[in-house]
Amino acid sequence: MPPKSKAAAVAAAEPVSVEDLFTTIHRHIQADEFAQAASVADQVLKAAPGDEDAVRCKVVAQIKADEIDKALAAMRAERLPIDLSYYKAYCYYRQNKLEEALDLLRGQEETAAILQLESQILYRLGRMNDCINSYEKLQKFKIDSMDLKINIIAALVAAGRASEVQAAMKALKVDLTTRALRDARSFELAYNSACSLIENKKYSEAKEQLDLSKRIGKEELMVEDYGEDEIEYELAPVSAQLAYVQQLQGQSQEAMQTYVNMINRKSADSSSLAVATTNLISLKGTKDAADSLRKLDRLIEKSTAPNQLQLIENLDFKLSPRQKEALYSARVLLLLHANKTDQAHELVSGLLGMFRDSVFTVLLQAAVHVKEKKVQKAEEVLNQYAAKHPENSTGVLLALAQIAANANHFQLAADSLSKIPDIQHMPATVATLVALKERLGDSNAAASVLDAAIQWWKNSMTEGNKLDVFTREAAAFKLSHGRDEEACVLYEELVKSHGSIEALAGLVATAARTNLEKAEQYEKKLKPLPGLKGVNVEALEKTSGARHVEGPQDMKVDVPEEVKKQKAKKRKRKPRYPKGFDPANPGPPPDPERWLPRRERSSYRPKRKDKRAQVRGAQGAVTREAAVSNAGGSSKGSQTTSSSKTPAANTDQPKASNKSRKKKSRS
Repeated sequence: MPPKSKAAAVAAAEPVSVEDLFTTIHRHIQADEFAQAASVADQVLKAAPGDEDAVRCKVVAQIKADEIDKALAAMRAERLPIDLSYYKAYCYYRQNKLEEALDLLRGQEETAAILQLESQILYRLGRMNDCINSYEKLQKFKIDSMDLKINIIAALVAAGRASEVQAAMKALKVDLTTRALRDARSFELAYNSACSLIENKKYSEAKEQLDLSKRIGKEELMVEDYGEDEIEYELAPVSAQLAYVQQLQGQSQEAMQTYVNMINRKSADSSSLAVATTNLISLKGTKDAADSLRKLDRLIEKSTAPNQLQLIENLDFKLSPRQKEALYSARVLLLLHANKTDQAHELVSGLLGMFRDSVFTVLLQAAVHVKEKKVQKAEEVLNQYAAKHPENSTGVLLALAQIAANANHFQLAADSLSKIPDIQHMPATVATLVALKERLGDSNAAASVLDAAIQWWKNSMTEGNKLDVFTREAAAFKLSHGRDEEACVLYEELVKSHGSIEALAGLVATAARTNLEKAEQYEKKLKPLPGLKGVNVEALEKTSGARHVEGPQDMKVDVPEEVKKQKAKKRKRKPRYPKGFDPANPGPPPDPERWLPRRERSSYRPKRKDKRAQVRGAQGAVTREAAVSNAGGSSKGSQTTSSSKTPAANTDQPKASNKSRKKKSRS
């Protein structure tokens, strides 16, 4: 190795100034060389230990280089008077230690950076309303950032406040026209807007926004020199959402094909694959439950801890709480259909800890109890939730009513339906309540349900009023239960309001039982039926009516002469004889019984049966009577008497052949 030159040795001995080192750090950061920037920051700290700017440069460079552990270690090692809580919180956020990150931000000054990080942490935790509050605080800083607008819309949709998206976009001055989105190069904004439209059930408009998002996304990624596979991978969330819209619009085959292609080709990120898998399973239903379970097992990690659930590839942090709940719920339902009740019970126990106060988890718990034939336990679980959360218990009360009705607990089913005010006067609810009250034998309560529904619809100003339907059904119900006067009043109301023929006929028939004068009055309004003018009603009433006559009766029908002549004219055909047959010399006539079975012919004589009794059994068997007779030494006469009483043949003698039987019968 050649010796170093004198100039090089002098240069090595001379220390580099801190200013030059910071210049080098700045140059590395501008070139996205973050690892080199962190290394130079270490040189600064050697020259100037505890330099605050050097520590910040080192920590930020390590975070940019995705060396989160090294950044945390550096912040722990350096004991400085400066507060690095923001950087620590960001490192915890990157490590998905969300609660620790949020604790570090508490009490900090609400700067734009702090609020942005806080909103991201709250979004990841699923606390959407708190997330929106943080975004609202951010607006006072007047940050005109497209990313901020995208995140605000996403938070509103995830919080179930999609109806507020349009107003929020106007406040943020968001232009959703095609040209504006192309200029802004933001397919994410169009995607989030489509999600809000889906929540508002505007599927056609949502599909247009998703198509636009896909077109803009392709243009953006092609400009950045992405390949076809990379573009497909990046736009997988848009493709999955398009398939979901098709699924909602009833285009099941198209949606299923998209899901299958994404899963088989793995042309999507893990969260999009999880969404595609869950939606595909919902499309397939209970068909091939084993295959659906295998697909879900690829998304769930095996855990030895009881009731502990973990998704693969950090899906716990990539999926929203609603998406995770749908995925786990699909697995529970598949386990129930596969009769794996123990596994379903264990999974539901874990879900109760993960999704506290969730309606769907409680419904799954009740379903498991019903599968285990513990109906009372299921009713108890649903009752407790409904009492604790009355404002969010519509689905729970409906499930409770169904379970109770199937178990013949009619009173509980009726009480559950009566606790849902929103659907109390809907036709299906009223019909179910009336049927339940009738099962309980309380016709008065059933009539009260109908009366309450009629009164509600009388005061209702909604479109599609059902007053005439309920009035007609109530009149028929009361008429069948002997309440003729009440039924008559209802029919009269129907006639005055609608004037239908059916109502008028019902009124006449009902009033004939209670008020004959009214019946005659309304009977005059009925239109006479055609063909009844020549009928003498009084003579018809005096007749005893039609009588049933046994046996077939001859009916005389006048047949026209022309028809008789047509029937008489039949074409005579020349008979066809067999080959070689002479009609002049036909010979003896054939036997008329030649086509009958032999047993049915008059000449048949059955063979005489051998009247001697036979013993059925193994060869050499002896009857009980013969054995007793031989043992007691009885006489021949006694043997004959016993054989006459019990028809048993002597098995020591061989059976006569058919030939000998014929000879005996002839003698």
